[in-house]
Amino acid sequence: MTETPLRIRPALASEHRALEDLQRRASLANPGDREAIQSDPDAIELPLAQIVDGRVFVAEIHGVTAGFAVVLPNDDGSAELDGLFVEPEGWRRGIGKALVAHCVELSRRQGASALHVTGNPHAGSFYLRCGFEANGTVAVRFGSAERFRKVF
Repeated sequence: MTETPLRIRPALASEHRALEDLQRRASLANPGDREAIQSDPDAIELPLAQIVDGRVFVAEIHGVTAGFAVVLPNDDGSAELDGLFVEPEGWRRGIGKALVAHCVELSRRQGASALHVTGNPHAGSFYLRCGFEANGTVAVRFGSAERFRKVF
């Protein structure tokens, strides 16, 4: 069996629009997000400054963008996985897991004490499989969401 040639690299400012479009496709393909996104399309936003600051990482296969993740520093010395989006046809193929592993390793190398993520209810089992532990719930734009953390 051959492995998929997945490469993870920093995003480029020139990819800004394409990454927002990917975020929209992934969000609309998820039944748990579709209605909320359709009622508030402005919720799809990837600040260009996050790309310029080197906080956005793209997964690509054979040079084609398959997903991306955003990692931000928190004031308490931890880091936040602020976004994780994979092209719908790439779901359940290890792309999201590879992006999470990249963000975990990056956060560790940068001295973070933990990596936190706010996940939709349908994403909880994914984060648990990635080694995160449940850490409560929080209010978000579209209701409530679960919090997860991975302590280093």
